[in-house]
Amino acid sequence: MKTVFLTGALAAAAFAVEGAGEKPSGPLVSEGVIEAPVAEVWAAFTTQKGLEAWMVPHAEIDLRVGGKMLTHYDPAGTLGDPNTIENTILSFEPNRMLSIKATKAPASFPFKASLESMWSVLYFTEIEPSKTHIRCVGLGYAEDEESQKLRSHFEHGNAYTIRQLQAHFARRANVESSEANGANRQKEAVRSDSEPRRSRRADKQ
Repeated sequence: MKTVFLTGALAAAAFAVEGAGEKPSGPLVSEGVIEAPVAEVWAAFTTQKGLEAWMVPHAEIDLRVGGKMLTHYDPAGTLGDPNTIENTILSFEPNRMLSIKATKAPASFPFKASLESMWSVLYFTEIEPSKTHIRCVGLGYAEDEESQKLRSHFEHGNAYTIRQLQAHFARRANVESSEANGANRQKEAVRSDSEPRRSRRADKQ
């Protein structure tokens, strides 16, 4: 099971790349583009309905400074049990920025000590009315072995989260397109059916 503490983000993911053998302690940057309006991408991260639509089967969020974001990746789990992930909201600017800190990890999570020193900031930028750039910056990593393992965990986890969000909006766009095509076909069928009737009425006249 993937365990991701970020509340998600996005089109080609790009990560900070370090040279071989180095122990990076600077920010871990993940970024990409989502084919959706910024308000909808923001809602995907900051509402229960948004989170449960693509990230987790169970979520709860209190969007305020100091508020909690609870998520659970197990459909059979319950929020508040030992495998619940708790993030605390540090700050936010609606539709533009959200900073969070993981304050409770699942019981079996192996890097709890290093987790205490790191936090994440997500930036939401409108590129076009229907296209959003997201930049996620993970901060607080150190050079010790556990922190480096935590960094690697987030690097892979954030990439997974980005792909999931992209797939979610792609599926939704496909559904909306199919529904629109279906509605157009239905209207065309109604028009086609009505043509002979009008023709018959004209002949009678």
